[in-house]
Amino acid sequence: MRIFAALLCALVLVGCGSSDDKMDPDSGTTAGTSRTVGVNAFLWQATLDTLSFMPLASEDPFGGVILTDWYSAAATPNERTKVTIYILDRRLRADGIKIAVFRQTRSNDGWVDSPVSPDTATKLEDAILTRARELRLASADSGK
Repeated sequence: MRIFAALLCALVLVGCGSSDDKMDPDSGTTAGTSRTVGVNAFLWQATLDTLSFMPLASEDPFGGVILTDWYSAAATPNERTKVTIYILDRRLRADGIKIAVFRQTRSNDGWVDSPVSPDTATKLEDAILTRARELRLASADSGK
């Protein structure tokens, strides 16, 4: 349980960073790039920012799916976590994101699926939505 509290703290802290790229939510692009996403650009970038400490296994900016690879914190090498994020909308809405968190622990038989705290995905969603709002506000401020 302590591991997930530490993981969530890390997720929240990473999600509080800043970005120099200005986003256009209508086109789904960031300033200075031609990268286009099929989902809300703020949610997309906020998700990447928040999960930047985890290795990415796959990302589909048109379908709005981000899959991380297994991540083990240095302090807990016998536990690992994997996250799948679905961005469901082009609008910045609380119901525009769905997260699935998977956890495994190492036993004598290898890696075994373990229960995840029910509020882990919710806390991760909150961190991503908070970061997305920050990005939107920063984008609006730069347009003045």
